[in-house]
Amino acid sequence: MRYLLDTNIVSYFIRRSSPALDAKLSDALKHHSVAISVITRAELRYGQAGMTPEDRRRGVIDGFFLRLPNLEWDAKAADLYGALKDTFRRQGQPIGEMDTQIAAHALAEKLILVTHNTRHFENIPNLKLADWMV
Repeated sequence: MRYLLDTNIVSYFIRRSSPALDAKLSDALKHHSVAISVITRAELRYGQAGMTPEDRRRGVIDGFFLRLPNLEWDAKAADLYGALKDTFRRQGQPIGEMDTQIAAHALAEKLILVTHNTRHFENIPNLKLADWMV
């Protein structure tokens, strides 16, 4: 495993927003080098819950979950989350609960976080980022 996908990257993929993203993600899936956090899964399920029953993205989301590993959020991620959240609180720069949890998970698993929202994560020490939308 090399990459952890942020929720926004999965959303772009589901909406077919970028042929370049489709190619990169398809290649990563083929090589088993990508996963999502259960935090991202929760965010996607929340979005799915608000969709109409006939929305085609419902099936795309379900199929997507079958194609890649969902990493459990463990004690190491929780410990890193606590330290990250406190650091940003002290600096007066909170980045949001779910983003902080996903960042902590990427750090705990030593994975590169793939996101198009690099601005939210760029100040996190030792967190490696990639933007597959550029």
